[in-house]
Amino acid sequence: MLTANEIRRKFLEYFKDKGHTIVPSAPIVIKNDPTLLFTNAGMNQFKDNFLGNAVPLSTRIADTQKCLRVSGKHNDLEEVGVDTYHHTMFEMLGNWSFGDYFKQEAIEWSWDLLTNVYGMNKDRLYVTVFAGAEAEGLAFDEEAYNYWKQYVPEDRILRGNKKDNFWEMGDTGPCGPCSEIHVDCRTDAERALVDGKTLVNADHPQVIEIWNNVFMQFNRLKDGSLVSLPAKHVDTGMGLERLVRVLQGKQSNYDTDLFTTTIAGIEQIVNRKYGYSDSKPDVAFRVIADHTRAISFTIADGQLPASVGAGYVIRRILRRAVRYYFSYLQYKEPLLHKLIPALAGQFADVFPELQAQAGFVAKVIKEEEDSFLRTLDKGLKKIDEIISTTKQQATTIIAGKPAFDLYDTYGFPIDLTRLIAQENGLAVNEEEFGYELGLQKSRSRAATALDTGDWVEVGAQDERSFVGYEQLTAVTTVVKYRKVTAKGATGYQIVLNKTPFYAESGGQVGDKGKLIFSNETIEVTDTKKESGLIIHFVNQLPESVNGEVLAVVDEEWRKPITLHHTATHLLHAALRQVLGHHVAQKGSMVAPGSLRFDFSHFAKTTDEEIEKIEQIVNEKIRENVPVVITEMPKEQAMAMGAMALFGEKYGDTVRVVVIDPKFSIELCGGTHIANTGELGLLKITMETAVAAGVRRIEAVAGKHAENYIQQKLSQLAQIGELLKNSKDPVKAVEKLQEDKSNAEKKSEAAEQQLLAMIAERLLPSIETVNGLQFLGVMVQIGSQDSLRKLAIQLKAMPECDIAVLGAIIDNKIAITVAITDKFTTQHDAGKIVKQHIAPLIQGGGGGNAPLATASGQNVNALPDVIAKVKGLLA
Repeated sequence: MLTANEIRRKFLEYFKDKGHTIVPSAPIVIKNDPTLLFTNAGMNQFKDNFLGNAVPLSTRIADTQKCLRVSGKHNDLEEVGVDTYHHTMFEMLGNWSFGDYFKQEAIEWSWDLLTNVYGMNKDRLYVTVFAGAEAEGLAFDEEAYNYWKQYVPEDRILRGNKKDNFWEMGDTGPCGPCSEIHVDCRTDAERALVDGKTLVNADHPQVIEIWNNVFMQFNRLKDGSLVSLPAKHVDTGMGLERLVRVLQGKQSNYDTDLFTTTIAGIEQIVNRKYGYSDSKPDVAFRVIADHTRAISFTIADGQLPASVGAGYVIRRILRRAVRYYFSYLQYKEPLLHKLIPALAGQFADVFPELQAQAGFVAKVIKEEEDSFLRTLDKGLKKIDEIISTTKQQATTIIAGKPAFDLYDTYGFPIDLTRLIAQENGLAVNEEEFGYELGLQKSRSRAATALDTGDWVEVGAQDERSFVGYEQLTAVTTVVKYRKVTAKGATGYQIVLNKTPFYAESGGQVGDKGKLIFSNETIEVTDTKKESGLIIHFVNQLPESVNGEVLAVVDEEWRKPITLHHTATHLLHAALRQVLGHHVAQKGSMVAPGSLRFDFSHFAKTTDEEIEKIEQIVNEKIRENVPVVITEMPKEQAMAMGAMALFGEKYGDTVRVVVIDPKFSIELCGGTHIANTGELGLLKITMETAVAAGVRRIEAVAGKHAENYIQQKLSQLAQIGELLKNSKDPVKAVEKLQEDKSNAEKKSEAAEQQLLAMIAERLLPSIETVNGLQFLGVMVQIGSQDSLRKLAIQLKAMPECDIAVLGAIIDNKIAITVAITDKFTTQHDAGKIVKQHIAPLIQGGGGGNAPLATASGQNVNALPDVIAKVKGLLA
């Protein structure tokens, strides 16, 4: 039986023999493409080639690509692991033709590889071709049909509709008919009962698509019309996980050697066997095995878990895995991080970036697990409150809004809320929950909605479009433009034949400036990259876009950016010298006013380390070291010790920035100064944590560093004036702190005396309830903290066993319940507050057995609260 590694290798070797260049997987994290967060198909890294915005490395390419999908058809995150053949992260094997071969070769080679190389049973294979779409004037793909007839009986060549057999990149862009290959994995007995062709594209778990050949012939315009592409391309994709399952004769992707190592690791950790079933514990095994792959490779490619954007997607995936082992495997401590060493070793030969960062990735995941387990514990306490409130309202249905709040705030999936509700004899209003979830999705879509028009072609474009390394002005022409609308505002995007404007990338913000036409000037507000194009953002178009235009970059904007970019290279090298060579860049922002540099490190950078880092950088600045920039083959650059960033995609030729070969050599496409002396000075302004295992330094250079120091000196002078020009301001401030501490102690003592007097005056109000000395009164007091202190004094007095105190503070009712320690085994203040008092006062609260507090809107509720507590004591 072939292993997964052998199957992958045979695919690449086959197409290498067919004249294909084998390229590495692109990072799973997408950059410079506003339409995607992650690589979700093998063709993503070739999108620029298909759009005609870049020249491919070769006309024939093959690869295995890391992909991530968490939405769309069959890819709802909550369904992954429930079945046996869908995943968040997967490998896509692909071969590509850019204006080279077309349908005949693609069909011939796919059939040859599957049946002759892999030895797949021909009688179990079905193929589909596009049946046509009359409404769009698209004909039946007779060409593909006729080629398939050479290999497959006609009764197993099926005609598919536009949904299944016409592939499109998006609402606009390259598209074309596709031809799928499906395999029937059922037993012979099952096949005898039901013809496999009736189950193709019918979501049968054992009759599955294994390969898709896309024939790109058209370009979809904004108005929905199709035009023929100038060159025809082939884009194929075959999921490795499904292929391995078929060739290894398994009924589930999770039973193949792509997952068995991870599942065995989970078994060992949780001391439980995987049962190959649809039970919740076995679903948990599959969820953990799938999700650990997804988060590990994504973090290794540079995307850390976060609360927004792509980082939030990773956090959702990670938290779903935690919920499953917490709820269904009864494992209450971090688990996922323990699986990383074996996973990294398994993929070391094909995706070495995870092995190179295994320790860092595991640390990030563990800290995320720790954080969410704490949140999960809070969520369980919250659902206890919701259940209590629901029961008190004499209903058996938990409303959809609190169920959604559990999902949104605490990461509780609806199935976990449903399970806990059932255990308490309740149900969840899932229609209301779905409504709240729909509202959230609508808000999210509205916030990111961007209406982009078709490109209006004006002229041709030269091969080299960026000239901004050497010059800040250029005489050029408009190649094309389009209209965009976002959040109700309309603007335009312009592509120039050549441009000095640097497009945002590598952490460096985009240039601003102006475009000077024959009789008017247009402001450029930003510059970004999209699909290989440098796009200039403007608020309006000139009367005419024809003829020459002078493109002028704002030098006052660009110059400090350039200073700060070079400063990041110096800072990176200094960090590695002081903290160690484990330090690696994890993100940056280079702007005119400051720089931000994120790096891997697991401890706070000390003041002494910060001072040493600054000294090293400023020493290099004073040495006025030349900043040497050259282009060379990537292999040559790496051989000379150049640092490359994980998660970045580099071409065969790279740009290398050298600041003293013994100090800093980095691959970088940004703009830089000529000599370090131009920086003048660097000053670190902040150091903080931004994520698990990632620290951030903020700094300023040049005149911004001078301004920062001047500001601090000015503040110091003002402090000196306030201290009456003390010769030693540090000692003067220490004396102030000492005086403040003494004053607070005196104030605290006075407050304690006052509270003791109030407590004595309240003793006559104590009554006996079921043998307990009970006090329930409203008091006039200034803060909830003072109310709590008063309750503590009362429960320490022998005359009082239980005190319920109320006060009106900031137009709300505050309640404190205190119980003498000897009675906390019988009565729990925390439970009394959460389950009984909070609903009465229309608020919330909590605490422990001897002391608990609450606050709410119903300021007239104290009599009801006292009666309720007395009833509980009776």
